Amino acid sequence: MPIVGLIKEGKVPSDNRVALTPKQCAWFKANFPHWDILVESSSSRCFSDKEYEKEGIKVVSDISDADLLLGIKEVPIAQLIKGKTYLFFSHTKKEQPYNQSLFHAMMDKEITMIDYECLAHEDGQRLIGFGFFAGIVGAHNGIMAYGNRTKAFQLGRVKDVKDYMELVHTYFGLKLPNIKIAVTGSGRVAHGILEIMNLMDVQQVEPDEYIHRKYAYPVYVHLKGRDLYVHKETGLYERLDFHENPQNYDCVYNRYLKHTHVLMNGIYWEKGIPPLFTIDELKEDNIALTTIADITDDAHGSVPINLGDATSEEPVYGVEINSIKKTAPYLPNSIDVMAVGNLPNELPRDASRFFGEQLIKYVLPDLIGEGNEIITNATILAQGKLTKAYQYLSNYAKH
Repeated sequence: MPIVGLIKEGKVPSDNRVALTPKQCAWFKANFPHWDILVESSSSRCFSDKEYEKEGIKVVSDISDADLLLGIKEVPIAQLIKGKTYLFFSHTKKEQPYNQSLFHAMMDKEITMIDYECLAHEDGQRLIGFGFFAGIVGAHNGIMAYGNRTKAFQLGRVKDVKDYMELVHTYFGLKLPNIKIAVTGSGRVAHGILEIMNLMDVQQVEPDEYIHRKYAYPVYVHLKGRDLYVHKETGLYERLDFHENPQNYDCVYNRYLKHTHVLMNGIYWEKGIPPLFTIDELKEDNIALTTIADITDDAHGSVPINLGDATSEEPVYGVEINSIKKTAPYLPNSIDVMAVGNLPNELPRDASRFFGEQLIKYVLPDLIGEGNEIITNATILAQGKLTKAYQYLSNYAKH
């Protein structure tokens, strides 16, 4: 009988999310009786070993009997098992240098690696992910940082509440000052940000009104691709062309820069896509911006003053405007940046439950069946070899 295995997370700092909750594992066993499921014992997972055992799921110290291994973050090289099929967020599709040794190890161990990030519909819309909860936690942290800087209000940490419903209750009675917030992006991250904007009673306004009007209450503008990028020759925006030829487009976010107190960045970024603003634009007079929640978190990417990850314990750092050097947060002549790579980890049970539902709905049935084109297109390595869709990684794959 083939076996699905839930591996323990080994990356440091540790991540306590999981691909399937105990009840979802039980559902899987009941609906796919020709497959078994094992859970590798872990003391740091948001669902305890006992919770899995209570649902009739076997917890083991050695997961090597499993054929299909589900994780969340990158698997440490020492934990890789030769010849297995893995699903996790590998962070290799953009040729990330910090994971090149992991990539080589997977090739050497003849591993088949399917990347969650690459599971997408034909138009590029991703099937599954933690983006919604990244948006929720990131937006909360951004507003929290603004409150800490201005001392106009105070918010606690998301990680200190039990779950999402308790977080919602912390917003009762919260009154934000009349600030302007720019929200970028149109995917799950942006949807999470918008959820928090609505819960905090921040009113949405149109882009032209955002620029030209003053308000006696907090407002946000939602900026999608066509609001942010224009073709250098035609002045238009075509989504598919933009993603294929980003070098032909200019970013026009500077229209909003001077009017924005808090930037909530949820836009997708990869090499070649112009940043939202330049360092020189940031140094211009009359800039209102004091706080950036860079939720998509690409160092030196769409937010050029993202100088690298902060930690979940200390999620905000300052960037001194003149030197562009990292400082303590909330200092004069600086902009505060919230940039954390594992934001959903602050609501791990909710985020895991949401992720598992998507995995069951869109991926697992075909994955353990005959497969489909979506899964094929998300398979970066097949038995240690680059697949056709990822031949562009050939230099990255060289030892």
